[in-house]
Amino acid sequence: MGRTRLLATLRQRLHEHRLVTVTGIGGVGKSRTALRIAHMVRGQFKDGVWFADLARLQDQGMVRHTITSALGIADQSPRTADETLVEWLGDREILLIIDTCEHLVDACAALFEDLLTHAPGLTILATSRQSLNARGEHTVTIPPLAVPGDTPGENIFANEAVQLFAARASAVMPSFVLDEHNIGPVSELCRRLDGIPLAIELAAVRMRALSVEQILTLLADRFSLLAGASRTALPRHQTLRAAIGWSHELCEPSERLLWARLSVFAGDFELDAARYVCAGENLPAESIMDLVSSLVEKSILLSEGTPSGHRYRLIDTLRQYGEEWLEKLGEIEAVRERHRDYYLQLAKRSEDAWSGARQVYWYVRMRHEHDNIRVALDYCLRTPGQVGAGLELLSSLWFLWVACGLAREGRLYLEKTLELASQPSSERCKALWVLSYINSAQGNISGAIEAAEQCSSDAVRVGDSGAVILATKMLGTAAWLQGDLQKASALLGVAIEFHKSGRELNPGLLPSIVELSMVLLMQNDPTEAEVLLRDCIAVCTQRGEVWLRSYAIYALASAFHGLNRAEEAMVHAREALRLKRYFHDVLGISLAVELIARLTLDEGRPALASQLMGGGQQNWRAFGMPQLGSPFFNIEHDQAVKECKRLLGDAAFEEAFAMGRRMNLEELVELALGDQGPEDPFPHL
Repeated sequence: MGRTRLLATLRQRLHEHRLVTVTGIGGVGKSRTALRIAHMVRGQFKDGVWFADLARLQDQGMVRHTITSALGIADQSPRTADETLVEWLGDREILLIIDTCEHLVDACAALFEDLLTHAPGLTILATSRQSLNARGEHTVTIPPLAVPGDTPGENIFANEAVQLFAARASAVMPSFVLDEHNIGPVSELCRRLDGIPLAIELAAVRMRALSVEQILTLLADRFSLLAGASRTALPRHQTLRAAIGWSHELCEPSERLLWARLSVFAGDFELDAARYVCAGENLPAESIMDLVSSLVEKSILLSEGTPSGHRYRLIDTLRQYGEEWLEKLGEIEAVRERHRDYYLQLAKRSEDAWSGARQVYWYVRMRHEHDNIRVALDYCLRTPGQVGAGLELLSSLWFLWVACGLAREGRLYLEKTLELASQPSSERCKALWVLSYINSAQGNISGAIEAAEQCSSDAVRVGDSGAVILATKMLGTAAWLQGDLQKASALLGVAIEFHKSGRELNPGLLPSIVELSMVLLMQNDPTEAEVLLRDCIAVCTQRGEVWLRSYAIYALASAFHGLNRAEEAMVHAREALRLKRYFHDVLGISLAVELIARLTLDEGRPALASQLMGGGQQNWRAFGMPQLGSPFFNIEHDQAVKECKRLLGDAAFEEAFAMGRRMNLEELVELALGDQGPEDPFPHL
């Protein structure tokens, strides 16, 4: 009944107030309670329930960006995160759950007050070990579970703490049954553990090797020693630490060591990562798999299957405990460095494989590793002598920033790291051309040119000819977007000639070919553009490359549009869009939708075209500069709008355009695909 009443209270608070903070000690079930109530009230928020976890975030300045990312806002624009997040929220009616705020109280309080002021349909449910002291905040404290004796006349078999122990005990030992013989010691055990869910669950795991009476005796002895000679009850936060400490002591020495070393991971991780990062002195690599399995059995580690493989995770409270032990062991910096090394190697592997047949796998994989990449980058930024490795890590992941909807994050990290690494080097040159590429994707052409020119200058000084060519390519991209077609043609042509050997398909050869074909289209030469694009698509198909192939298919659709081959143009535009959605490539999706809108208008369906353009503009504004700030794309868009208004009239156009603006990105993609819904070409992911 206790949790039932709590959920009812919490539901009422969410109905009455727009900022509710769930508080309580570690291990009491704040996150679980927040997720349960979210499931109960999700129907009351027409635009859904969203979740952001701040547990491993350390930089107060990244709170807003982290929430923006959790909302799926793949912002490609150079605007501030403040503008993007407020605009995206707009008048949407959503419940936003922000988990684990206690270490970022000031930043969270300021952000929540700002968002609630500008987004009237927003409700925030936060979890924290302490109140945020934000304006308009209402707190609901999550107490431990009721234990036997709390409620007079209660049926102790139905007590919620007892029921939790019984459920967890039977999960590890199916023969366990709660009966008149063990109800006494189970009740006493729950009382000694103060009804703290995590402590009860950890104790229940011991049923594999001990009876309830033995668990109670051992735990009571430990608690008595900790409480002192007076045997005064421990405060609840000490009760949890004592229960965790007892579980820690019952682990084998090698299990305790692994627990400590695993604490460097953010979010979840794979077995290979654990083996690389944690193996070493007193912990052979060949023992890691068995030790991980043992920690899963002891409920120290959680285990789950994902599209990119099996992954493991430490509960945050247990991770903090392990981190304290790692510091006591004097190993924390060494293990953090190995953690960074693993993700740097993984980033380089993903870059090398990006143009191959497992491209979608690497997109999914590296998005899974996002939290660990952030931790590795933070280590590089705050540790003397590690900035060069930070530049390597960032620039190896250029595709994550450019192709996978994380442009703003990539730019923020690159700018911060480049400030710390001011001396010319090959690593700095690569980071500069990556920054130029990101700026182009955001429509920040002046920033793209500045970074590319700095890259070229530094590359000449350090003798890095490859960086000179990539800087040339990035300057060609900027010239294309500016409408300087002669300059773009020359610069992109140089990049294509240099990369003709095919040694580096991305980001050198293939993007240059697609962009040069777009230059030809702007110069009214769709026939020559078609020849270039068919060759590019053939190379991509042979290699299994999908991301750039989708851009080439989009450009080919544009060529067909210029050649008045409307049916072929629509087929190719939809094919490009169908592929784009697998990378969350908002830039590519927006370009494809805009083309489909123009083709739809040519088919004589101005209302649908207006709706598509409305959705395209709204999502593009949320994610970046509409039409990339390109004069060519802007002229085409304005002409289509003018034609729709002529055919529909201003009022009907505005109504259809407004309908599109209310659509999210996925709804817009479905509308643009029409009846040709996608078959999944990657069913294994």
